[in-house]
Amino acid sequence: MSQSFFKKFITDLGDADTALAADGTSSAEFGKFIDTGSYVLNAALCGDMFGGFPDNKALVLAGESTTGKTFFALSLVRNFLEQYKDGQVFYFDTESAITNDMLTGRGIDPERIAKSEPDSIEKFRTVAVRALDKYLEIPEEKRFPMLMVLDSLSALPSKKETEDIANEKDARDMTKSQLIKGAFRVLRLKLAKAKVPLIVTNHVYAVIGAYVPTKEMSGGSGAKYAADTIAFLSKSKEKDSDKKVIGNIVKVRMVKSRMTKEETVIHTRILFDGGLDRYYGLLDYGQQAGLIKRVGNKYEFPNGTKAFEAAVIANPEKYFTQDILEQINAHMKEQFLYTGEAPVDVSELEEVAE
Repeated sequence: MSQSFFKKFITDLGDADTALAADGTSSAEFGKFIDTGSYVLNAALCGDMFGGFPDNKALVLAGESTTGKTFFALSLVRNFLEQYKDGQVFYFDTESAITNDMLTGRGIDPERIAKSEPDSIEKFRTVAVRALDKYLEIPEEKRFPMLMVLDSLSALPSKKETEDIANEKDARDMTKSQLIKGAFRVLRLKLAKAKVPLIVTNHVYAVIGAYVPTKEMSGGSGAKYAADTIAFLSKSKEKDSDKKVIGNIVKVRMVKSRMTKEETVIHTRILFDGGLDRYYGLLDYGQQAGLIKRVGNKYEFPNGTKAFEAAVIANPEKYFTQDILEQINAHMKEQFLYTGEAPVDVSELEEVAE
Protein backbone atom coordinates (compact mmCIF):
# COMPACT_ATOMS: atom_id res chain seq x y z
CA MET A 1 0.00 0.00 0.00
CA SER A 2 2.75 2.45 0.98
CA GLN A 3 4.62 1.66 -2.26
CA SER A 4 1.63 2.46 -4.50
CA PHE A 5 0.94 5.59 -2.46
CA PHE A 6 4.54 6.76 -2.91
CA LYS A 7 4.35 6.11 -6.65
CA LYS A 8 1.16 8.16 -6.88
CA PHE A 9 2.80 10.84 -4.74
CA ILE A 10 5.71 11.09 -7.21
CA THR A 11 3.33 11.11 -10.20
CA ASP A 12 1.21 13.87 -8.66
CA LEU A 13 4.29 16.08 -8.35
CA GLY A 14 4.01 16.57 -12.10
CA ASP A 15 7.76 17.06 -12.51
CA ALA A 16 9.15 15.56 -15.72
CA ASP A 17 12.62 15.26 -14.13
CA THR A 18 11.42 13.21 -11.14
CA ALA A 19 10.54 9.50 -11.23
CA LEU A 20 11.01 6.28 -9.27
CA ALA A 21 14.54 4.91 -9.63
CA ALA A 22 13.04 1.52 -10.56
CA ASP A 23 11.50 3.08 -13.68
CA GLY A 24 14.99 3.47 -15.16
CA THR A 25 14.23 6.90 -16.61
CA SER A 26 17.02 8.77 -14.78
CA SER A 27 19.54 10.47 -17.07
CA ALA A 28 22.24 8.75 -15.02
CA GLU A 29 21.20 5.42 -16.53
CA PHE A 30 23.15 4.70 -19.70
CA GLY A 31 21.71 2.75 -22.59
CA LYS A 32 24.76 1.53 -24.49
CA PHE A 33 28.52 1.26 -24.36
CA ILE A 34 30.83 2.71 -26.98
CA ASP A 35 33.34 0.01 -27.92
CA THR A 36 36.89 1.42 -27.75
CA GLY A 37 38.33 -1.23 -30.05
CA SER A 38 40.44 -2.72 -27.24
CA TYR A 39 39.17 -5.49 -24.98
CA VAL A 40 41.42 -4.56 -22.03
CA LEU A 41 40.55 -0.86 -22.29
CA ASN A 42 36.84 -1.71 -22.40
CA ALA A 43 37.27 -3.72 -19.20
CA ALA A 44 39.21 -0.94 -17.46
CA LEU A 45 36.47 1.57 -18.29
CA CYS A 46 33.37 -0.44 -17.36
CA GLY A 47 34.49 -3.82 -16.01
CA ASP A 48 33.35 -5.72 -19.10
CA MET A 49 35.66 -6.29 -22.07
CA PHE A 50 32.62 -6.44 -24.37
CA GLY A 51 31.54 -2.97 -23.16
CA GLY A 52 33.46 0.30 -23.39
CA PHE A 53 32.63 3.78 -22.19
CA PRO A 54 28.97 4.71 -21.45
CA ASP A 55 26.98 6.66 -24.01
CA ASN A 56 26.22 9.58 -21.66
CA LYS A 57 29.37 10.14 -19.59
CA ALA A 58 32.52 12.31 -19.79
CA LEU A 59 35.87 10.55 -20.27
CA VAL A 60 39.10 12.53 -19.76
CA LEU A 61 42.31 11.28 -21.39
CA ALA A 62 45.18 13.02 -19.62
CA GLY A 63 48.91 12.85 -20.27
CA GLU A 64 52.08 14.80 -20.81
CA SER A 65 52.92 16.35 -24.16
CA THR A 66 53.48 13.83 -27.02
CA THR A 67 51.83 10.93 -25.16
CA GLY A 68 49.44 10.52 -28.09
CA LYS A 69 46.24 11.83 -26.50
CA THR A 70 44.84 13.15 -29.79
CA PHE A 71 45.79 9.97 -31.65
CA PHE A 72 44.14 7.94 -28.90
CA ALA A 73 40.99 10.10 -29.03
CA LEU A 74 40.81 9.77 -32.82
CA SER A 75 41.01 5.98 -32.47
CA LEU A 76 37.95 6.13 -30.21
CA VAL A 77 36.21 8.39 -32.75
CA ARG A 78 36.96 5.90 -35.49
CA ASN A 79 35.50 3.02 -33.48
CA PHE A 80 32.41 5.06 -32.62
CA LEU A 81 31.77 5.79 -36.31
CA GLU A 82 32.33 2.14 -37.22
CA GLN A 83 29.93 1.02 -34.49
CA TYR A 84 27.25 3.53 -35.52
CA LYS A 85 27.00 3.82 -39.29
CA ASP A 86 24.73 6.87 -38.95
CA GLY A 87 26.78 8.40 -36.11
CA GLN A 88 28.23 11.93 -36.19
CA VAL A 89 30.99 13.61 -34.18
CA PHE A 90 31.12 17.18 -32.86
CA TYR A 91 34.86 17.89 -32.49
CA PHE A 92 36.14 20.94 -30.57
CA ASP A 93 39.68 21.44 -31.87
CA THR A 94 41.25 24.03 -29.56
CA GLU A 95 44.79 23.47 -30.86
CA SER A 96 43.96 23.81 -34.59
CA ALA A 97 45.64 20.45 -35.09
CA ILE A 98 43.06 18.29 -36.88
CA THR A 99 43.28 18.35 -40.68
CA ASN A 100 41.19 16.45 -43.21
CA ASP A 101 44.31 14.50 -44.23
CA MET A 102 44.79 13.46 -40.60
CA LEU A 103 41.18 12.28 -40.41
CA THR A 104 41.20 10.32 -43.67
CA GLY A 105 44.60 8.87 -42.81
CA ARG A 106 43.03 7.35 -39.71
CA GLY A 107 40.02 5.99 -41.57
CA ILE A 108 37.63 8.77 -40.53
CA ASP A 109 35.25 10.39 -43.02
CA PRO A 110 35.49 14.22 -42.64
CA GLU A 111 31.85 14.44 -43.80
CA ARG A 112 30.85 12.91 -40.46
CA ILE A 113 32.88 15.36 -38.37
CA ALA A 114 31.69 18.84 -37.37
CA LYS A 115 34.70 20.92 -36.30
CA SER A 116 34.53 23.89 -33.96
CA GLU A 117 37.53 25.98 -32.91
CA PRO A 118 36.49 27.92 -29.78
CA ASP A 119 38.92 30.57 -28.55
CA SER A 120 37.81 30.52 -24.92
CA ILE A 121 36.19 28.37 -22.25
CA GLU A 122 33.12 30.58 -22.48
CA LYS A 123 32.83 30.07 -26.26
CA PHE A 124 33.16 26.29 -25.88
CA ARG A 125 30.44 26.29 -23.23
CA THR A 126 28.08 28.36 -25.39
CA VAL A 127 28.53 26.29 -28.56
CA ALA A 128 28.38 22.94 -26.73
CA VAL A 129 25.21 23.86 -24.82
CA ARG A 130 23.59 25.23 -27.98
CA ALA A 131 24.46 22.06 -29.92
CA LEU A 132 23.03 19.82 -27.18
CA ASP A 133 19.86 21.93 -26.90
CA LYS A 134 19.34 21.61 -30.66
CA TYR A 135 20.00 17.87 -30.45
CA LEU A 136 17.44 17.48 -27.64
CA GLU A 137 14.83 19.23 -29.79
CA ILE A 138 15.00 16.34 -32.26
CA PRO A 139 12.41 13.64 -31.46
CA GLU A 140 14.22 10.82 -29.68
CA GLU A 141 13.32 8.21 -32.30
CA LYS A 142 14.84 10.40 -35.03
CA ARG A 143 18.11 11.31 -33.29
CA PHE A 144 21.37 10.14 -34.81
CA PRO A 145 24.10 8.83 -32.45
CA MET A 146 26.45 11.68 -31.56
CA LEU A 147 29.83 11.91 -29.84
CA MET A 148 31.49 15.10 -28.59
CA VAL A 149 35.25 15.57 -28.31
CA LEU A 150 37.12 18.44 -26.65
CA ASP A 151 40.77 18.38 -27.72
CA SER A 152 42.15 19.84 -25.58
CA LEU A 153 40.83 21.40 -22.39
CA SER A 154 44.24 22.71 -21.33
CA ALA A 155 44.58 24.77 -24.53
CA LEU A 156 41.42 26.76 -23.79
CA PRO A 157 42.03 30.18 -22.21
CA SER A 158 39.39 32.21 -20.44
CA LYS A 159 38.25 35.52 -21.92
CA LYS A 160 40.01 37.24 -19.03
CA GLU A 161 43.33 35.60 -19.95
CA THR A 162 42.99 36.77 -23.54
CA GLU A 163 42.08 40.31 -22.47
CA ASP A 164 44.96 40.46 -19.96
CA ILE A 165 47.45 39.47 -22.66
CA ALA A 166 46.02 42.09 -25.02
CA ASN A 167 46.38 44.70 -22.27
CA GLU A 168 49.90 43.48 -21.40
CA LYS A 169 48.85 42.35 -17.94
CA ASP A 170 50.95 39.56 -16.48
CA ALA A 171 48.37 38.24 -14.00
CA ARG A 172 47.18 34.68 -13.60
CA ASP A 173 43.44 34.13 -14.03
CA MET A 174 42.34 32.63 -10.73
CA THR A 175 38.78 32.12 -12.01
CA LYS A 176 39.66 29.60 -14.75
CA SER A 177 39.05 26.52 -12.60
CA GLN A 178 35.65 27.86 -11.56
CA LEU A 179 34.77 28.60 -15.19
CA ILE A 180 35.61 25.02 -16.17
CA LYS A 181 33.61 23.64 -13.26
CA GLY A 182 30.64 25.86 -14.14
CA ALA A 183 30.74 24.89 -17.81
CA PHE A 184 30.69 21.19 -17.07
CA ARG A 185 28.10 21.55 -14.35
CA VAL A 186 25.71 22.64 -17.09
CA LEU A 187 27.01 20.25 -19.74
CA ARG A 188 26.99 17.04 -17.72
CA LEU A 189 23.22 16.95 -17.18
CA LYS A 190 22.55 17.83 -20.82
CA LEU A 191 24.99 15.16 -22.03
CA ALA A 192 23.27 12.61 -19.78
CA LYS A 193 19.78 13.52 -20.99
CA ALA A 194 20.85 13.52 -24.64
CA LYS A 195 22.79 10.22 -24.28
CA VAL A 196 25.84 11.90 -25.82
CA PRO A 197 29.30 10.83 -24.59
CA LEU A 198 32.11 13.37 -24.27
CA ILE A 199 35.83 12.67 -24.66
CA VAL A 200 38.18 15.34 -23.28
CA THR A 201 41.95 15.42 -23.69
CA ASN A 202 43.99 17.28 -21.10
CA HIS A 203 47.63 17.86 -20.21
CA VAL A 204 49.28 16.82 -16.96
CA TYR A 205 52.23 18.50 -15.30
CA ALA A 206 54.65 17.68 -12.51
CA VAL A 207 53.86 19.41 -9.21
CA ILE A 208 56.94 21.38 -8.21
CA GLY A 209 57.91 21.07 -4.55
CA ALA A 210 55.80 17.99 -3.84
CA TYR A 211 57.24 15.62 -1.23
CA VAL A 212 56.76 12.67 -3.58
CA PRO A 213 56.66 12.88 -7.42
CA THR A 214 53.12 14.03 -8.22
CA LYS A 215 51.34 14.83 -11.45
CA GLU A 216 48.22 16.95 -11.77
CA MET A 217 45.87 17.82 -14.62
CA SER A 218 45.55 21.30 -16.04
CA GLY A 219 42.35 23.08 -15.08
CA GLY A 220 42.55 22.53 -11.34
CA SER A 221 39.63 20.99 -9.49
CA GLY A 222 37.29 22.04 -12.30
CA ALA A 223 38.77 19.44 -14.64
CA LYS A 224 38.51 16.71 -12.00
CA TYR A 225 34.91 17.64 -11.28
CA ALA A 226 34.04 17.52 -14.97
CA ALA A 227 34.89 13.89 -15.54
CA ASP A 228 33.11 10.67 -14.76
CA THR A 229 36.30 8.83 -15.71
CA ILE A 230 39.89 10.10 -15.80
CA ALA A 231 42.58 7.99 -17.45
CA PHE A 232 46.24 8.98 -17.27
CA LEU A 233 48.18 7.92 -20.37
CA SER A 234 51.88 7.25 -20.88
CA LYS A 235 53.52 5.49 -23.79
CA SER A 236 56.50 3.59 -25.10
CA LYS A 237 57.33 2.91 -28.74
CA GLU A 238 56.29 -0.33 -30.41
CA LYS A 239 58.72 -1.64 -33.05
CA ASP A 240 58.47 -4.44 -35.58
CA SER A 241 61.12 -7.09 -36.30
CA ASP A 242 63.00 -4.57 -38.46
CA LYS A 243 63.16 -2.09 -35.55
CA LYS A 244 60.73 0.21 -37.33
CA VAL A 245 58.34 2.12 -35.05
CA ILE A 246 54.82 0.95 -35.93
CA GLY A 247 52.86 2.33 -32.98
CA ASN A 248 52.81 2.78 -29.23
CA ILE A 249 52.26 0.66 -26.15
CA VAL A 250 50.01 2.86 -24.00
CA LYS A 251 49.86 2.49 -20.24
CA VAL A 252 46.43 3.53 -18.96
CA ARG A 253 45.94 4.29 -15.27
CA MET A 254 42.38 4.86 -14.08
CA VAL A 255 42.72 7.86 -11.76
CA LYS A 256 38.97 8.37 -11.35
CA SER A 257 36.16 5.99 -12.23
CA ARG A 258 32.51 5.69 -11.26
CA MET A 259 32.26 2.14 -12.61
CA THR A 260 35.56 0.37 -11.95
CA LYS A 261 38.26 0.34 -9.30
CA GLU A 262 40.46 3.40 -9.27
CA GLU A 263 44.20 2.94 -9.84
CA THR A 264 43.53 0.03 -12.18
CA VAL A 265 46.43 -0.18 -14.68
CA ILE A 266 46.22 -1.75 -18.12
CA HIS A 267 48.43 -1.74 -21.21
CA THR A 268 47.04 -1.51 -24.71
CA ARG A 269 48.60 -1.13 -28.13
CA ILE A 270 47.79 1.47 -30.73
CA LEU A 271 49.10 0.99 -34.27
CA PHE A 272 49.71 3.86 -36.66
CA ASP A 273 47.95 2.05 -39.50
CA GLY A 274 45.22 0.27 -37.57
CA GLY A 275 44.28 2.10 -34.37
CA LEU A 276 43.74 0.23 -31.10
CA ASP A 277 44.68 -3.45 -31.08
CA ARG A 278 41.59 -5.35 -29.93
CA TYR A 279 43.41 -8.40 -28.52
CA TYR A 280 46.54 -6.84 -27.04
CA GLY A 281 46.93 -7.76 -23.36
CA LEU A 282 44.68 -10.81 -23.40
CA LEU A 283 47.62 -13.22 -23.21
CA ASP A 284 48.60 -11.67 -19.89
CA TYR A 285 45.08 -11.79 -18.46
CA GLY A 286 44.62 -15.32 -19.77
CA GLN A 287 47.74 -16.33 -17.83
CA GLN A 288 46.54 -14.48 -14.76
CA ALA A 289 43.23 -16.35 -14.92
CA GLY A 290 45.04 -19.69 -15.24
CA LEU A 291 43.59 -20.35 -18.70
CA ILE A 292 46.79 -19.90 -20.69
CA LYS A 293 50.18 -21.28 -19.66
CA ARG A 294 53.66 -20.17 -20.62
CA VAL A 295 55.58 -23.24 -21.78
CA GLY A 296 59.10 -22.26 -22.75
CA ASN A 297 58.78 -19.71 -25.55
CA LYS A 298 55.23 -20.74 -26.39
CA TYR A 299 51.77 -20.21 -24.96
CA GLU A 300 49.53 -23.22 -24.29
CA PHE A 301 45.77 -22.74 -24.63
CA PRO A 302 43.03 -24.77 -22.85
CA ASN A 303 42.55 -27.08 -25.86
CA GLY A 304 46.24 -28.02 -25.77
CA THR A 305 47.25 -25.86 -28.73
CA LYS A 306 50.70 -24.29 -28.37
CA ALA A 307 51.88 -21.24 -30.28
CA PHE A 308 54.56 -18.57 -30.29
CA GLU A 309 53.45 -15.08 -29.29
CA ALA A 310 54.01 -13.82 -32.86
CA ALA A 311 51.62 -16.46 -34.21
CA VAL A 312 48.94 -15.48 -31.67
CA ILE A 313 49.32 -11.77 -32.50
CA ALA A 314 49.13 -12.50 -36.23
CA ASN A 315 45.90 -14.49 -35.94
CA PRO A 316 44.26 -13.84 -32.55
CA GLU A 317 40.79 -15.01 -33.62
CA LYS A 318 42.19 -18.52 -34.11
CA TYR A 319 43.35 -18.80 -30.51
CA PHE A 320 40.94 -16.59 -28.57
CA THR A 321 37.70 -18.50 -29.07
CA GLN A 322 34.42 -17.11 -27.74
CA ASP A 323 34.60 -19.51 -24.79
CA ILE A 324 38.11 -18.33 -23.84
CA LEU A 325 37.09 -14.68 -24.26
CA GLU A 326 34.13 -15.15 -21.93
CA GLN A 327 36.31 -16.82 -19.29
CA ILE A 328 38.89 -14.04 -19.48
CA ASN A 329 36.04 -11.53 -19.24
CA ALA A 330 34.76 -13.18 -16.06
CA HIS A 331 38.26 -12.85 -14.57
CA MET A 332 38.48 -9.19 -15.62
CA LYS A 333 35.17 -8.44 -13.94
CA GLU A 334 36.57 -9.82 -10.70
CA GLN A 335 39.68 -7.69 -11.15
CA PHE A 336 38.13 -4.38 -12.19
CA LEU A 337 34.66 -4.17 -10.63
CA TYR A 338 34.19 -3.16 -6.99
CA THR A 339 32.71 -6.57 -6.18
CA GLY A 340 35.95 -8.36 -7.05
CA GLU A 341 39.47 -8.59 -5.68
CA ALA A 342 42.04 -5.81 -5.89
CA PRO A 343 43.28 -5.32 -9.47
CA VAL A 344 46.69 -6.70 -10.41
CA ASP A 345 49.09 -4.88 -12.74
CA VAL A 346 49.77 -7.51 -15.41
CA SER A 347 53.19 -5.99 -16.02
CA GLU A 348 54.18 -7.94 -12.90
CA LEU A 349 53.64 -11.13 -14.89
CA GLU A 350 56.06 -9.91 -17.53
CA GLU A 351 58.68 -9.17 -14.88
CA VAL A 352 58.32 -12.68 -13.44
CA ALA A 353 58.54 -14.21 -16.94
CA GLU A 354 61.73 -12.30 -17.62
